[in-house]
Amino acid sequence: MQSYLDFEKPVADLEGKIAELRSLSGEARAVSIDDEINGLTARADQALSDIYKRLTPWQKTQVARHPQRPHFSDYLKGLITEWTPLAGDRKSAEDPAIQAGFGRFNGTPVAVIGQEKGSTTETRLKHNFGMARPEGYRKAVRIMDMADRFDIPVVCFVDTAGAYPGIGAEERGQAEAIARCTEKCLEIGVPNLAIIIGEGGSGGAIAIATANRVLMLENAVYSVISPEAGASILWKDAGRAQETANSMKITAQDLLGFHVVDGIIAEPAGGAHRHAEAVMAATAEAIGKFLADFPGNRGKLEVREHRREKFMAIGSALN
Repeated sequence: MQSYLDFEKPVADLEGKIAELRSLSGEARAVSIDDEINGLTARADQALSDIYKRLTPWQKTQVARHPQRPHFSDYLKGLITEWTPLAGDRKSAEDPAIQAGFGRFNGTPVAVIGQEKGSTTETRLKHNFGMARPEGYRKAVRIMDMADRFDIPVVCFVDTAGAYPGIGAEERGQAEAIARCTEKCLEIGVPNLAIIIGEGGSGGAIAIATANRVLMLENAVYSVISPEAGASILWKDAGRAQETANSMKITAQDLLGFHVVDGIIAEPAGGAHRHAEAVMAATAEAIGKFLADFPGNRGKLEVREHRREKFMAIGSALN
């Protein structure tokens, strides 16, 4: 069953009427209603297109958080073959919020790291809603070390509201683990790609998103803090999250203009949650292009320098 966001109400009403009419299709009737169904379908498609052409940053935040939006596990199943997951940081524990391992993309060996939010109550609790603890970031470092040792490119899928802020995580060195993971992203001599598929929240996101190339899905968001937390700090009122989001420049279009991200992966009208296959195909094309742009004969020093120059250039065009 399709889940609708508040601003999608006009589409929900039209599609509700379509569903009612289609439920009559098996009943005997004197007058055909096919023309009416087709007319309502066209109106619903147009309404959806009109809505998604003018989404505000807050509405994009809601789309990025949509419960039916594809998560890392969906991309893993759709894009990666011969998947071999690896668990544990070899220091403390396993963190299910970050999944990591090795597989093949179109036959090419790749190391894959992703934040998994979960899609049901059980899996959301299991994966801690995609909010990683220190063990998750240390596991990511371990996988990147292995990838660097065996000259395997790294592909990361970012989807988190932020790192887990619990007392236990802080006691076990959350900030240090995030810093070490960010450092490792910059340090490895193999090409790395980061794709923000939903939320890219704060250091919890950048820990695996410091890459040679950073891409965002069209309706994803990427920010230093969530709109709710930002509103709580600025105005002591989380209810002003919408106002905050509209001021934070968190959309893919804004960040492309600031050179924080390098490209946008298009989503059809209605978002990735309505068109998972199309978005998966577009993401596969982007990954394939990245791997082709960084051939295996590029030296480790050249790969590191490319990454360094990319991040040093952020903001320079605005000076």
